[in-house]
Amino acid sequence: MKLHELKAVDGATKAPKRKGRGTATGQGKTAGRGMNGQKSRSGGGVRPGFEGGQMPLYRRIPKRGFTNIWGTEYTTLNVSDLNRFEAGTEVTPELLKEMGMAKQVKDGIKILGGGELEKSLTVKAHKFTKTAAEKIEAAGGKAEVI
Repeated sequence: MKLHELKAVDGATKAPKRKGRGTATGQGKTAGRGMNGQKSRSGGGVRPGFEGGQMPLYRRIPKRGFTNIWGTEYTTLNVSDLNRFEAGTEVTPELLKEMGMAKQVKDGIKILGGGELEKSLTVKAHKFTKTAAEKIEAAGGKAEVI
């Protein structure tokens, strides 16, 4: 079988409705749009979210907080997550991304002090909490800020 011989199975495709092709077709004259009104006209209809003049939902609900466009968003990892590496490994953001531990590295990686670390590792990250750095060094490793 070749690409030009491929064909859809019978009944898989259906001819489109041919609107506005005479009154005998059942879709003639107004082409299924009814008589008059906003939706019968070309370009007619209302914008998304319009509720007929009622105060729309996006304006009724209260707004809270704001998004700081200059803020830095770190991908966080606990010290206990680093136990899956072999002792003596140099843990970098690239290695973490490769292993699927940090799926999206936005503005950097921050290591938090949750859990315990049983292996000595050299961890390179953008930020460390005080307890995380202490736990890494207590296990005989190094915490290096990139």
